[in-house]
Amino acid sequence: MRLIRIAALGVTALAAGSISAAEPFPATLAGHAALPAMTFVAPPADAPAMFTTSGTFAGPGNLRIDTLNQVEGTTWISAPEATRGTGLYFPFVGQPVQGFSGIKAMGDGEYMMLVDNGFGSKVNSPDAMLQVHRVRPDWETGRVEILESTFLSDPDGVLQFRLTTEATDTRYLTGADFDLEGMQPIGDEIWFGDEFGPYVFATNTDGEVIYITETYVDGEVVQSPDHHGVRMPSVPGEVTFPVRRSRGFEGMAASVDGTFLYPMFEGPLWDAEAGAFETDADGNAYLRIIEFDVAAREFTERSWQYRLEDPSHNIGDFNMIDETRGLVIERDGNEGDPRMACEGEPTPDCFNAPATFKRVYLIDFAGATDDGFVEKVGYVDLMDIADPDGVALHGTIDGIFTFPFVTIEDVDMVDAEHIIVANDNNLPFSTGRTIGEADMNEFILLHVPELLAAE
Repeated sequence: MRLIRIAALGVTALAAGSISAAEPFPATLAGHAALPAMTFVAPPADAPAMFTTSGTFAGPGNLRIDTLNQVEGTTWISAPEATRGTGLYFPFVGQPVQGFSGIKAMGDGEYMMLVDNGFGSKVNSPDAMLQVHRVRPDWETGRVEILESTFLSDPDGVLQFRLTTEATDTRYLTGADFDLEGMQPIGDEIWFGDEFGPYVFATNTDGEVIYITETYVDGEVVQSPDHHGVRMPSVPGEVTFPVRRSRGFEGMAASVDGTFLYPMFEGPLWDAEAGAFETDADGNAYLRIIEFDVAAREFTERSWQYRLEDPSHNIGDFNMIDETRGLVIERDGNEGDPRMACEGEPTPDCFNAPATFKRVYLIDFAGATDDGFVEKVGYVDLMDIADPDGVALHGTIDGIFTFPFVTIEDVDMVDAEHIIVANDNNLPFSTGRTIGEADMNEFILLHVPELLAAE
């Protein structure tokens, strides 16, 4: 059913400008599995030799590092004097299976996982190949099996801007070309939402690009400073663009029938007339959700808004669970269990800026206000997960499990009572679980029947 017809559902819309108070619901840990940070795959045999290693430009100044395993990954969040090493040294041999930024439940315990752009930016990721993996977490053993890896490419030259691999026949895509944060398999196509453009594009099941489009909001093209067409002026002066760097598409849901995509921005758009980022009448920051017609290959005129609980927050992922309801991760930019926070001055042996706000919200388009703000029905707190049976591999203290990662970017419904959540481990730059150790790719299965039944 098209969301444009939600009024036909017979749900009375809230008065414009009002906000329904989201209800907290309990979550119980039903499964925990992890993929070690140092998990790599070999590049395809026909890929350029440069891809036998990765992370060559991820060091200070983005200058080329000629010796393998030379520079240690570090994280500091908000206090440089509390910089923590992650214990991993780059450049690496092979392509990392890391940084999961999108998930889709495929049935039979299998999940399609999207790999992030590589090492965090357009500049430092030209040797990070963009990939999609099919994986199976084993909740009994705590291990994650990689079933299949697909590398994205543009052999037919659909993409008209210059790629890192422009001079090759295979034209494999890299983290210098796109920063992929949303993914939806629909029929024999896989659709992606990107932060750099931001763009929406599609590949076939072999990962070969078949279509791409600019992003239109209110009928106008919107771009970030990483869009291929944005150029710095030849002399000092003002440069304007509505999408802040690293605030393009972060989540991209699909209608349950695959008719529409719902790309969602990570940050508010810039309002040039107001000289500020978009807020509602009460000064609350909000994010745009726009609608894309898959068959017509175009954006529709429909859009919605998602209010953030705090303007410093970001969203991590967005997936629909039925015709009008969806799951959204909203999070702060901190990492680490607050039970291991620094006391007094920040130091490297404690969490100087521990995670405090990590939630999965249930939203409903059917409860949207007259001016398009989606209803936040309820949420579960990822920093307060019950683990009475000691299911966790680690992270449980006094029966409470936390998921204290800076970037939690994967959520989907598994069945009527369970959701799955996973993190982007930012290899090798995050250490939110254990001081001095690089984060793994963790998967958690949460029993949340009350949340999934809420309306």
